[in-house]
Amino acid sequence: MSTQSSPRHLRVAVVASYDVTDMHAWSGTAFYVLQTLRQCGFEVVTVGALDDVFSFWDSLRFRWRKFRRAHYFRWLEPVILRNYGLQLAARLRDKDIDVVVCLGSAPISHLEISQPIVFLSDATFAALKNFYPDFTGLIPQTLRNGDEMEQLALSRCALAIFASDWAARSALEHYNVDPAKVLVIPLGANIECSRTMADIEEITQNKSFDTCRLLFVGVDWLRKGGDRVLEIATELNQRGIPTELHVVGCEPPLATPDFVVRHGFISKKSEQGAALYDQLLMESHFLVIPSMAECYGLAFAEASSFGLPSIATRVGGIPTVVADGKNGYTLDPATPAAAYCDVIARLFRDRAAYDAMARASFQEYAERLNWKVAGERMREAIESVCDAATHPPAQPS
Repeated sequence: MSTQSSPRHLRVAVVASYDVTDMHAWSGTAFYVLQTLRQCGFEVVTVGALDDVFSFWDSLRFRWRKFRRAHYFRWLEPVILRNYGLQLAARLRDKDIDVVVCLGSAPISHLEISQPIVFLSDATFAALKNFYPDFTGLIPQTLRNGDEMEQLALSRCALAIFASDWAARSALEHYNVDPAKVLVIPLGANIECSRTMADIEEITQNKSFDTCRLLFVGVDWLRKGGDRVLEIATELNQRGIPTELHVVGCEPPLATPDFVVRHGFISKKSEQGAALYDQLLMESHFLVIPSMAECYGLAFAEASSFGLPSIATRVGGIPTVVADGKNGYTLDPATPAAAYCDVIARLFRDRAAYDAMARASFQEYAERLNWKVAGERMREAIESVCDAATHPPAQPS
């Protein structure tokens, strides 16, 4: 993964509320953002693992809400967000940086610094409300806090980079933000890839089509549509298409038939885990994740790097990653399992059509779903922000 070097030397601070050097943070995206920015030619420093600082009286108030089982987020309390801003400002003060790149919007909502701020996110608070289960049924105060946080971050930043059209559209529809400050850059696959189209053709030709192998990846069985994918695999077997379902990332909360292979959580941080994950992507025929809610879907980009077609739902940011007819298909969340089976069966039984989609899937990865492409676009955007901060437009006299 080599990104064209920047013609300018810039010192970039990558910040977050969590440890940005943790390879598992944001499903590995934090690690790849750091690596990509360094390969852009930037000098990168990191600031993370912020403390939740609040007073004794704030602590009592938080405990009272917890005691009442109120559905609210403590991390959205203004007192905590203000302290995030103070901590970041103090830790950045002596680092001689040119620009701040924040992973998420919350840490910079109250950040007061002279350097330009860019944030990278896969969703806005407004987009998550009543979409993800954890963001459903929030108390009015948390709803106000969340929208206020997002608006402050959008107002303070010089640029907001979103991973999908869905997230960017939410920012423009729900908040007061200059459209020129909103940019969509799809995230790259969080996987090492030196494969070529010739490799993909070899991988595809080596697949046995005696058994249809479905791959399901997700840590949340229900939100990711685990019940639906099990229903899909069951019906395919009933239709006379021998099918295996390989489950990665979670344990189904129920007894499963013999055709289900449970792999549990696989850490790509270990050499053994990364090799197993690669093998599953290489040997499967379809990645099937019929999510009920999804901000992006990194697994779809990773599947494309192996020429593995994806079958998914048309929700959230998924349509930015899975382009219908190219690297897979998206269906309406209410679509019955039989319709998923129709799509899978048609491709599985038509070897020429399957091979063509495998090649098209890798092409989507090569052209837009990798960190080289994303990094080059980020480099251009960050340099543009720094240029504007250094040479602001002249004011009319």
